[in-house]
Amino acid sequence: MKLASLKDGSRDGALVVVSKDLTKCVSAASVAKTLQDAIDDWHKCAPKLEEISLQLNAGTAQDIKDFNEADCMAPLPRAYQWADGSAYVNHVELVRKARGAELPDSFWTDPLMYQGGSDDFIGPRDDIPLASDEWGVDFEAEIAVITDDVPMSTTPEEAAKHIKLLMLVNDCSLRGLIPGELAKGFGFFQSKPASAFSPVCVTPDELGDAWDGGKVNLPLLSTLNGQPFGKPEAGVDMTFEFPKLVAHVCKTRNMGAGAIIGSGTVSNKLNGEPGKPISEGGLGYSCIAEIRMIETIEDGAPKTPFMKFGDTIRIEMLDKNGQSIFGTISQKVVKNP
Repeated sequence: MKLASLKDGSRDGALVVVSKDLTKCVSAASVAKTLQDAIDDWHKCAPKLEEISLQLNAGTAQDIKDFNEADCMAPLPRAYQWADGSAYVNHVELVRKARGAELPDSFWTDPLMYQGGSDDFIGPRDDIPLASDEWGVDFEAEIAVITDDVPMSTTPEEAAKHIKLLMLVNDCSLRGLIPGELAKGFGFFQSKPASAFSPVCVTPDELGDAWDGGKVNLPLLSTLNGQPFGKPEAGVDMTFEFPKLVAHVCKTRNMGAGAIIGSGTVSNKLNGEPGKPISEGGLGYSCIAEIRMIETIEDGAPKTPFMKFGDTIRIEMLDKNGQSIFGTISQKVVKNP
């Protein structure tokens, strides 16, 4: 099934069940008012929401309404936990290579992860408001999962059972602020403004055989200012699958229902080497920083600019029939009023 949170003037939106083709929806208020309410009691709410989904897609549900992605907040407009990994180590390797640093062997066995701000997410069609576009504004196209309650010391095998929903992410980064923050030795903060999520989140069964229990085996599509920028295969070169990332978070702590775990920037190699732009026959990239790293490695300096006010980014994923699965993240960078 597919779920969304519609803007209704409240902090957490109104939960609706959305049709498979993303054209219709039905209120889920009889089961749960918000997605957080539903995930808090998922074992009871999920079967009831699934029944609404079956009726909606059969055309027999009551009070069916048109679904408009622009009316959506993030599926979870705020969350108790937002932890983003770097599951595609190729991306990290390029970052370090561009500045002449070696990749520690441990990076291939121990996931990188940071804890992001989860109190204020952006909707999928909302602008990206910033005080300045001189901070190296970049998008990052990713996949994320939502879990139920996950106990401490959960193994990757057990963690897979706790993954209840999936969605897409634009984990915006301010590249110009990152070096100074990391130099402090305490991680990201100001360099990570609010993230945006896809209009809908979906249960794993909506992906069919594209979901293998740990990763999504489909291309993740990014379009920058109307031009195709990336179409890397999300199921390829993913060093750490989602159950491993969830288990990593829970090594020393419990994780509450409604926690969001991100994959990090989706990144592919090409014949064992850095990828190429789509215009050159490659699969492109899921962020601007990656092509700038490759330009630095190959030419000594980057030439692709970061985003400026007025620039737009579109992120989506299509099924094998060309149908949008999660809806579209479509945003413009604007000056914060």
